[in-house]
Amino acid sequence: MDKLEYERELIGKGYKLIAGVDEVGRGPLAGPVVCAAVIMPMDDLIEGIDDSKKIPEKKREKLAGLIKEKAIAYHIQEISQEEIDKINILEAVKKCMTLAVGGLKVKPDITIVDGVDTGLKINATYLVKGDSKSYTVGCASILAKVYRDNLMKEYAKEFIEYGFEKHKGYGTKAHIEKIKEIGPCKLHRRTFIKNFWVE
Repeated sequence: MDKLEYERELIGKGYKLIAGVDEVGRGPLAGPVVCAAVIMPMDDLIEGIDDSKKIPEKKREKLAGLIKEKAIAYHIQEISQEEIDKINILEAVKKCMTLAVGGLKVKPDITIVDGVDTGLKINATYLVKGDSKSYTVGCASILAKVYRDNLMKEYAKEFIEYGFEKHKGYGTKAHIEKIKEIGPCKLHRRTFIKNFWVE
C-alpha cells in the first residue's frame, strides 16, 4: 500500500507542510497518555515506517532516532494519569493531540489525525488506522510509542513490584493480580481500575 497517498492528495490541494499526530497509551491502567506530532520531508523518506505496534522494539528505537534526525519539526506531549482521571481519557487524548501539534516549532498547514473526527480545534483531516495508512502518522506513532515505552521502563525502576517494563501499564492478568494483591501506586488511573479495586 502507498503510504504517501493521503499526503499526495493534500499536497494536490495546495497544502505544503503536513503534520501527522497519533497517541499511545489510551488503554493502559497506569501511566500517562502520550501524543507525538511530526512534520516529515516528503523527499527524504525512511524505509519501514508503519503502525508502531507492528514493528519490533529494537527496530522501533532505530526508526525513532531517524525520524527525529530527519523531521522538519516534532513535539511529544504527555497527559498524566491524574488528569486522565479528572477529565476522562477521550478529553485527555484530545488535549494531548492539540498540545502536541501546538508545540511544533514549525506551524503545519494541515494535520492528519489518526482515528475518527473528535472535533480537535486545529486544521485537521481524520484517518482511521492512519498509523498504518499514512507515512506521516506512522512516524508520529513510532515517536509516541518509543517515548512512552521508555518512560514506563524508567517508572519500573521506582515501582518494582508491578512489572511496568513488561506490560507498560496495560491490563495484563499479572498486572491486575498485582494491583489486587498490593493495591495501586500513584501511576495507576483510578477510573480504570475501579472494577477490581476500591480505595
